[in-house]
Amino acid sequence: MITKNILITGATGKIGTILTKRFLSLGHTVIGTARTSDSASTLKQNLKGLDRKLTIILVDLCKNDGVENLCEKLAINKINPEYLINNARCIDFLKIEEDGVVSPKNFLDELHLDVVVPYRLSMLLHLQKNSQLENIVNIGSQYGCVAANPNLYSNPAMQSPIHYSVAKSALNHLTKELAVRLAPKNIRVNCIAYGGLEGRVDELFKERYAQLCPQKKMLTEDEIAGPVEMLLSPNVNAITGQTILADGGWTLW
Repeated sequence: MITKNILITGATGKIGTILTKRFLSLGHTVIGTARTSDSASTLKQNLKGLDRKLTIILVDLCKNDGVENLCEKLAINKINPEYLINNARCIDFLKIEEDGVVSPKNFLDELHLDVVVPYRLSMLLHLQKNSQLENIVNIGSQYGCVAANPNLYSNPAMQSPIHYSVAKSALNHLTKELAVRLAPKNIRVNCIAYGGLEGRVDELFKERYAQLCPQKKMLTEDEIAGPVEMLLSPNVNAITGQTILADGGWTLW
Protein backbone atom coordinates (compact mmCIF):
# COMPACT_ATOMS: atom_id res chain seq x y z
CA MET A 1 0.00 0.00 0.00
CA ILE A 2 1.23 3.47 -0.91
CA THR A 3 0.70 5.81 2.05
CA LYS A 4 -0.28 9.44 1.54
CA ASN A 5 -0.42 12.72 3.43
CA ILE A 6 -4.13 13.45 3.88
CA LEU A 7 -5.37 16.87 4.99
CA ILE A 8 -8.80 16.67 6.63
CA THR A 9 -10.48 19.94 7.59
CA GLY A 10 -12.90 19.70 10.48
CA ALA A 11 -11.13 16.58 11.72
CA THR A 12 -12.63 16.86 15.20
CA GLY A 13 -16.28 16.63 14.09
CA LYS A 14 -18.25 13.38 13.83
CA ILE A 15 -17.45 12.60 10.20
CA GLY A 16 -13.97 14.09 10.52
CA THR A 17 -13.16 11.80 13.44
CA ILE A 18 -14.42 8.74 11.55
CA LEU A 19 -12.30 9.58 8.50
CA THR A 20 -9.23 10.43 10.56
CA LYS A 21 -9.42 7.15 12.45
CA ARG A 22 -9.92 5.14 9.27
CA PHE A 23 -7.03 6.61 7.31
CA LEU A 24 -4.65 6.43 10.27
CA SER A 25 -5.57 2.76 10.69
CA LEU A 26 -4.59 2.22 7.03
CA GLY A 27 -1.14 3.69 7.69
CA HIS A 28 -1.61 7.09 6.08
CA THR A 29 -0.36 10.34 7.62
CA VAL A 30 -3.27 12.61 8.55
CA ILE A 31 -3.12 16.36 9.02
CA GLY A 32 -6.32 17.43 10.74
CA THR A 33 -7.59 20.91 11.49
CA ALA A 34 -9.21 21.85 14.80
CA ARG A 35 -10.56 25.17 16.04
CA THR A 36 -9.71 24.64 19.70
CA SER A 37 -7.14 22.77 21.75
CA ASP A 38 -9.99 21.07 23.65
CA SER A 39 -11.45 19.56 20.49
CA ALA A 40 -7.95 18.49 19.40
CA SER A 41 -7.44 16.70 22.74
CA THR A 42 -10.81 14.97 22.42
CA LEU A 43 -9.88 13.75 18.94
CA LYS A 44 -6.63 12.22 20.21
CA GLN A 45 -8.50 10.47 23.00
CA ASN A 46 -10.99 9.00 20.51
CA LEU A 47 -8.17 7.64 18.36
CA LYS A 48 -7.02 5.25 21.09
CA GLY A 49 -3.33 5.17 20.24
CA LEU A 50 -3.66 5.63 16.47
CA ASP A 51 -2.33 9.19 16.59
CA ARG A 52 1.35 8.40 15.92
CA LYS A 53 1.03 9.71 12.34
CA LEU A 54 -1.42 12.49 13.17
CA THR A 55 -0.62 16.20 13.05
CA ILE A 56 -3.28 18.60 14.34
CA ILE A 57 -3.20 22.21 13.18
CA LEU A 58 -5.16 24.73 15.24
CA VAL A 59 -6.88 27.13 12.86
CA ASP A 60 -10.26 28.80 12.60
CA LEU A 61 -11.40 28.39 9.00
CA CYS A 62 -14.51 30.43 9.79
CA LYS A 63 -12.33 33.55 9.78
CA ASN A 64 -11.64 35.38 6.54
CA ASP A 65 -7.91 34.66 6.76
CA GLY A 66 -8.34 31.09 8.01
CA VAL A 67 -7.32 29.39 4.76
CA GLU A 68 -4.23 31.56 4.45
CA ASN A 69 -3.27 30.79 8.05
CA LEU A 70 -3.63 27.06 7.41
CA CYS A 71 -1.52 27.17 4.24
CA GLU A 72 1.14 29.19 6.05
CA LYS A 73 1.31 26.61 8.86
CA LEU A 74 1.55 23.79 6.33
CA ALA A 75 4.41 25.57 4.58
CA ILE A 76 6.26 26.26 7.84
CA ASN A 77 6.03 22.58 8.76
CA LYS A 78 6.96 21.54 5.19
CA ILE A 79 3.75 19.55 4.80
CA ASN A 80 2.58 18.92 1.24
CA PRO A 81 -0.72 17.01 1.28
CA GLU A 82 -1.45 14.69 -1.60
CA TYR A 83 -5.10 14.30 -0.62
CA LEU A 84 -7.49 16.98 0.64
CA ILE A 85 -10.82 16.22 2.30
CA ASN A 86 -12.92 19.38 2.69
CA ASN A 87 -15.07 18.64 5.73
CA ALA A 88 -15.09 21.75 7.96
CA ARG A 89 -18.42 22.43 9.69
CA CYS A 90 -19.85 24.86 12.24
CA ILE A 91 -23.21 23.95 13.77
CA ASP A 92 -23.62 27.50 15.09
CA PHE A 93 -24.20 28.79 11.55
CA LEU A 94 -27.30 26.61 11.16
CA LYS A 95 -29.32 28.66 13.64
CA ILE A 96 -32.72 29.87 12.43
CA GLU A 97 -34.36 32.97 13.91
CA GLU A 98 -37.63 32.74 15.87
CA ASP A 99 -39.63 33.89 12.84
CA GLY A 100 -38.27 30.98 10.78
CA VAL A 101 -35.98 33.19 8.70
CA VAL A 102 -32.21 32.74 8.50
CA SER A 103 -30.16 35.83 9.36
CA PRO A 104 -27.92 37.27 6.62
CA LYS A 105 -24.87 36.60 8.79
CA ASN A 106 -25.61 32.91 9.30
CA PHE A 107 -26.49 32.49 5.62
CA LEU A 108 -23.23 34.06 4.47
CA ASP A 109 -21.15 32.29 7.13
CA GLU A 110 -22.55 28.91 6.02
CA LEU A 111 -21.80 29.70 2.37
CA HIS A 112 -18.30 30.84 3.33
CA LEU A 113 -17.43 27.65 5.20
CA ASP A 114 -19.13 25.25 2.78
CA VAL A 115 -18.09 26.84 -0.51
CA VAL A 116 -15.52 29.63 -0.23
CA VAL A 117 -13.20 27.74 2.13
CA PRO A 118 -13.07 24.54 0.00
CA TYR A 119 -12.52 26.67 -3.11
CA ARG A 120 -9.72 28.79 -1.67
CA LEU A 121 -8.01 25.90 0.10
CA SER A 122 -8.05 23.75 -3.03
CA MET A 123 -6.66 26.56 -5.15
CA LEU A 124 -3.99 27.74 -2.72
CA LEU A 125 -2.77 24.21 -2.02
CA HIS A 126 -2.29 23.38 -5.67
CA LEU A 127 -0.46 26.69 -6.19
CA GLN A 128 1.94 26.16 -3.28
CA LYS A 129 5.59 25.63 -4.06
CA ASN A 130 6.35 21.91 -4.38
CA SER A 131 2.62 21.09 -4.29
CA GLN A 132 1.88 17.35 -4.30
CA LEU A 133 -1.91 17.69 -4.45
CA GLU A 134 -3.54 15.00 -6.57
CA ASN A 135 -6.99 14.29 -5.13
CA ILE A 136 -9.74 16.34 -3.49
CA VAL A 137 -12.94 15.03 -1.89
CA ASN A 138 -15.62 17.47 -0.74
CA ILE A 139 -18.01 16.30 1.98
CA GLY A 140 -21.54 17.17 0.93
CA SER A 141 -25.10 16.18 1.76
CA GLN A 142 -28.17 14.62 0.18
CA TYR A 143 -29.78 18.01 0.78
CA GLY A 144 -27.45 19.50 -1.77
CA CYS A 145 -29.28 17.32 -4.32
CA VAL A 146 -32.91 17.46 -3.15
CA ALA A 147 -34.95 19.79 -0.98
CA ALA A 148 -35.54 18.91 2.65
CA ASN A 149 -38.55 16.62 3.11
CA PRO A 150 -40.97 18.36 5.52
CA ASN A 151 -42.39 14.99 6.58
CA LEU A 152 -39.13 14.27 8.37
CA TYR A 153 -39.50 17.12 10.84
CA SER A 154 -41.94 17.99 13.60
CA ASN A 155 -41.29 21.68 12.87
CA PRO A 156 -39.81 21.96 9.34
CA ALA A 157 -39.41 25.74 9.33
CA MET A 158 -37.20 25.63 12.41
CA GLN A 159 -35.48 22.27 11.95
CA SER A 160 -34.44 22.24 8.28
CA PRO A 161 -32.02 25.16 7.67
CA ILE A 162 -32.46 26.24 4.07
CA HIS A 163 -29.00 27.82 3.88
CA TYR A 164 -27.39 24.44 4.62
CA SER A 165 -29.07 22.92 1.57
CA VAL A 166 -28.25 25.89 -0.63
CA ALA A 167 -24.58 25.81 0.42
CA LYS A 168 -24.30 22.05 -0.19
CA SER A 169 -25.88 22.48 -3.61
CA ALA A 170 -23.28 25.13 -4.42
CA LEU A 171 -20.58 22.72 -3.22
CA ASN A 172 -21.78 20.19 -5.80
CA HIS A 173 -21.27 22.71 -8.58
CA LEU A 174 -17.95 23.88 -7.14
CA THR A 175 -16.84 20.25 -7.42
CA LYS A 176 -17.57 20.29 -11.16
CA GLU A 177 -15.81 23.62 -11.72
CA LEU A 178 -12.70 22.61 -9.77
CA ALA A 179 -12.54 19.25 -11.55
CA VAL A 180 -12.40 21.03 -14.92
CA ARG A 181 -9.93 23.72 -13.84
CA LEU A 182 -7.58 21.35 -12.01
CA ALA A 183 -7.66 18.52 -14.55
CA PRO A 184 -4.60 19.89 -16.41
CA LYS A 185 -2.71 19.51 -13.12
CA ASN A 186 -3.83 15.86 -12.87
CA ILE A 187 -5.90 16.66 -9.78
CA ARG A 188 -9.22 14.85 -9.38
CA VAL A 189 -12.09 16.52 -7.52
CA ASN A 190 -15.23 14.74 -6.32
CA CYS A 191 -17.92 15.07 -3.68
CA ILE A 192 -19.65 12.59 -1.37
CA ALA A 193 -23.25 13.55 -0.56
CA TYR A 194 -24.11 11.70 2.64
CA GLY A 195 -27.52 10.91 4.01
CA GLY A 196 -28.51 11.31 7.64
CA LEU A 197 -26.05 9.83 10.14
CA GLU A 198 -27.05 8.13 13.38
CA GLY A 199 -25.95 9.56 16.69
CA ARG A 200 -27.23 13.12 16.52
CA VAL A 201 -31.02 12.61 16.66
CA ASP A 202 -33.65 11.04 18.91
CA GLU A 203 -35.54 7.79 18.31
CA LEU A 204 -38.66 9.50 16.93
CA PHE A 205 -36.57 11.24 14.27
CA LYS A 206 -34.88 7.94 13.37
CA GLU A 207 -38.30 6.29 12.96
CA ARG A 208 -39.55 9.05 10.64
CA TYR A 209 -36.33 8.92 8.66
CA ALA A 210 -36.62 5.14 8.23
CA GLN A 211 -40.10 5.47 6.77
CA LEU A 212 -38.85 7.93 4.14
CA CYS A 213 -35.71 6.04 3.08
CA PRO A 214 -35.57 2.90 0.87
CA GLN A 215 -33.03 1.22 3.16
CA LYS A 216 -35.30 2.00 6.13
CA LYS A 217 -32.51 3.40 8.28
CA MET A 218 -30.02 6.19 8.80
CA LEU A 219 -26.35 5.75 7.94
CA THR A 220 -24.09 4.17 10.54
CA GLU A 221 -20.52 5.22 11.30
CA ASP A 222 -19.23 2.09 9.58
CA GLU A 223 -20.71 3.31 6.27
CA ILE A 224 -18.95 6.69 6.17
CA ALA A 225 -15.32 6.05 5.22
CA GLY A 226 -15.88 3.59 2.36
CA PRO A 227 -17.09 6.08 -0.28
CA VAL A 228 -14.17 8.43 0.44
CA GLU A 229 -11.71 5.55 0.26
CA MET A 230 -13.14 4.64 -3.13
CA LEU A 231 -12.70 8.13 -4.54
CA LEU A 232 -9.15 8.40 -3.22
CA SER A 233 -8.19 5.10 -4.81
CA PRO A 234 -5.96 5.20 -7.91
CA ASN A 235 -8.24 2.49 -9.34
CA VAL A 236 -10.94 5.09 -10.07
CA ASN A 237 -8.86 7.71 -11.88
CA ALA A 238 -11.61 8.09 -14.47
CA ILE A 239 -14.00 9.56 -11.88
CA THR A 240 -13.79 13.33 -11.45
CA GLY A 241 -16.28 16.15 -11.05
CA GLN A 242 -18.92 13.82 -9.64
CA THR A 243 -21.20 14.02 -6.62
CA ILE A 244 -21.57 10.46 -5.33
CA LEU A 245 -24.70 9.90 -3.26
CA ALA A 246 -24.19 7.77 -0.16
CA ASP A 247 -27.67 8.17 1.24
CA GLY A 248 -29.26 4.72 1.52
CA GLY A 249 -31.44 5.61 -1.44
CA TRP A 250 -32.97 8.74 0.11
CA THR A 251 -32.87 10.72 -3.15
CA LEU A 252 -34.41 7.92 -5.27
CA TRP A 253 -37.99 8.95 -4.51
